[in-house]
Amino acid sequence: MGIVAEFGGRTHTRADILGWEDRRIDRAAHKLGVRPPATGDISVRRAALLGRKLDLQPNEIRHRLRRDLAVSGFAASIPARLSSRRRLSVVDIRADGIGAAEFVTWFDAAARTSDLPTMVGASPDHFDLRFGPGGQHVIETTGGSPVASSFLVNYEDTDTLITAPDPIFPHQLAGVARSESGIAIGGVRHQFRDTERGLHGRLVVEFPFGTPSRMTTGHCLHLACEFSNWIEFCIGSTSPSG
Repeated sequence: MGIVAEFGGRTHTRADILGWEDRRIDRAAHKLGVRPPATGDISVRRAALLGRKLDLQPNEIRHRLRRDLAVSGFAASIPARLSSRRRLSVVDIRADGIGAAEFVTWFDAAARTSDLPTMVGASPDHFDLRFGPGGQHVIETTGGSPVASSFLVNYEDTDTLITAPDPIFPHQLAGVARSESGIAIGGVRHQFRDTERGLHGRLVVEFPFGTPSRMTTGHCLHLACEFSNWIEFCIGSTSPSG
C-alpha cells in the first residue's frame, strides 16, 4: 500500500508525514502535561500517547487546556464576525488498495459512534473527538496554531461553506464548524473519488479570513497525518491501540 499527500507545490511521502507526526507526539504530550512516550517505533509511540489521553478523560483534558481554549475561542470568533471570507488548507491525498465509498462509509461510522481510539489516535494534535448534540465536538490543535481549540462540526449543515462540491468527486464528508458560542468559523469539505489503484481525496478546511497563512499552511501537515492514519486504520480495520 502507498499513500502520498500533495500540498505546497510538492509531493510528501508517507515517511515525511510520519516524521512530522513523531515530532508532534512530544509537543502534544507536553501540552497535556503528561510524560512523552519513549523514543522508538512511531506506532508504539502513537499508541502510548493515545493511552495517556484516554486515561485523562474529557473533563480533565478540557481543564488542562482551558487557557488555550479561552484564547482560541476569542481569536477565531472576532475575524469570523467581521468577514464571511475564508482562508483554505487544501491537501490532495492518494492511497492504493482502498475505495472511496469504503473509506467514507468507514469514517462516518467511526465518527458517529465516537470511536475515540480511531478518532483521537489519528493525530497527536487530537485531544477529544466525539459525537453529541449538533454534530462532532472537537478539541484539537490545528496544524500551525500554538494553542488548542474547541469547536463543533455539523455534517448536516453545509450552508456557509465557500468550497463548492466538485462533480468529479462523488463522495464527501462536509460540514460547517462553529465555535462553542455558536459562531460559524469555517468548516470542512473533504471529497473522494476512485482511481485505478485506490482513492484520491481532496481535503479542504476553511478557516476565518484573518487566520495567519502560517497556520493554514501548517494545517496541511495535520490533514495529511490524520487522513493517512485513518486510511491505514480502515484498511487494517483497527485503531492505533490494536
